[in-house]
Amino acid sequence: MDYKNAGVDIEAGYKSVELMKKHVQETMRPEVLTNLGGFSGAFSMEKFKDMEKPTLVSGTDGVGTKLKLAFLLDKHDTIGIDCVAMCVNDIACAGGEPLFFLDYIACGRNEPEKIAAIVSGVAEGCKQAGAALIGGETAEMPGFYPIEEYDLAGFAVGVVDEKDLITGKDLKPGDVLIGMASSGVHSNGFSLVRNVFSMKREALDTYYDSLQATLGETLLAPTKIYVKALRGVKEAGVVIKACSHITGGGFYENIPRMLKEGTHAVIRKDSYPIPPVFNMLSVDGDIEEKVMYNTFNMGLGMILAVDKADVDRTMEAVNAAGETAYVVGQIEAGEKGVTLC
Repeated sequence: MDYKNAGVDIEAGYKSVELMKKHVQETMRPEVLTNLGGFSGAFSMEKFKDMEKPTLVSGTDGVGTKLKLAFLLDKHDTIGIDCVAMCVNDIACAGGEPLFFLDYIACGRNEPEKIAAIVSGVAEGCKQAGAALIGGETAEMPGFYPIEEYDLAGFAVGVVDEKDLITGKDLKPGDVLIGMASSGVHSNGFSLVRNVFSMKREALDTYYDSLQATLGETLLAPTKIYVKALRGVKEAGVVIKACSHITGGGFYENIPRMLKEGTHAVIRKDSYPIPPVFNMLSVDGDIEEKVMYNTFNMGLGMILAVDKADVDRTMEAVNAAGETAYVVGQIEAGEKGVTLC
């Protein structure tokens, strides 16, 4: 008896590391002081010592049951983008610049080519965020995970000068809410999605004119990474007063998180186009509107509040970063919460 006969292939682990190295290398930043394969990743803070009060911000998350779609479609090269997005968008939402990322893959069987495909997506997400992929772990766990399945999670660290933290403390009535378009469902609500749509390969491969893609392609579209857009707004001289990453819990849970006491967000539902996949979900699943807005992003992945005088500059900066922006509402005086009208 040996480790391989027990279900853990050490040689496959070595091969996985070799295959992923080229993807990891593409994410490097000058501050990275270690190479892939060490026991830890080192990152220099020298560049940030001139900040008045350099402050670390962190985020950790996974992809959830969206992974089931990747298993069914046998497509593993974009799911890593989702994992990075879920972490770095939270950091950027606080005003931080993502610095580095670490991933954790746990699988029933280490298939080097599949692991490398997953990590290629993680690396692509890191490149989009400007973060270095400085380490990770692939754990082969036979008997714990089915041999064809895996879980994926990540952890990111960023930095911001304390005075630039986005906290909502300066929000006031009259401030304007600007939303950035999502790419679709992103990485939340898939337990409901998988109960609405058939998870058979034939159904997922069905093309819909309204989607301009197959159902599977639409659902597996990677989560948008808004780091570049938020950085562009800041570089345009705009102070982002509050920011909300629309993830699990949709509008009703996430928008109040960016508000201070005494302020109320009002969102106009007709102020932007809702992607067709959400209408399909609502109709096919007989899901009432409030549940939709309490579960999904409904076409807006990030919402920020700015002074009315900064609206044009904000819109221009978001669009220049390659994202689509909409004026979707305003801040009013009232009980902390959100109204959709």
